[in-house]
Amino acid sequence: IVGTVDCSSGSTCSISFGTGVEFDDGAGIYPGCVAFDTDSNKVVIAFDDQNDGNKGRGIVGTVSGTSISFGSATTFNSGSTKDIAATFDTTNNKVVIAYQDDGNSDYGTAVVGTVSGTSISFGSEVVFSSVTTDEMQQIEFIPGYGVLIGFVTSGDGKAIYGTVSGTSISF
Repeated sequence: IVGTVDCSSGSTCSISFGTGVEFDDGAGIYPGCVAFDTDSNKVVIAFDDQNDGNKGRGIVGTVSGTSISFGSATTFNSGSTKDIAATFDTTNNKVVIAYQDDGNSDYGTAVVGTVSGTSISFGSEVVFSSVTTDEMQQIEFIPGYGVLIGFVTSGDGKAIYGTVSGTSISF
């Protein structure tokens, strides 16, 4: 759904919404995340698809006025996927998604996405933590440094920087 914020009345703001649009018609999704691609002016939603084995998927949304339309979802992880977080790398014009790969021993993994029109394609998955890794709610692109991912392993909070090159990321 698209929300429009109006602060023209002075000290108070209001928000109004267009009509909600379904982007996955299966059994639902677990909480996913959204990144805004400033290069293509598109929204990218990363989610785990409950209707298809919790595969990690990305989908591109195009906002027009108060409505949004979507392309087709693309799989970035064919195994069960949890704790998804995403950001946009403005230096390389890429979306970076971090997640727990349940199909690979719950390792912390990241993938780089490239938006083209109404679709997104992904490079190869890269493991950044070879132990059970979860709670990837913190991810941010910091110009001059790269993508900072905050995560948890064995109850300890940790962070790691990743650098995007082409369609891959290194840590």
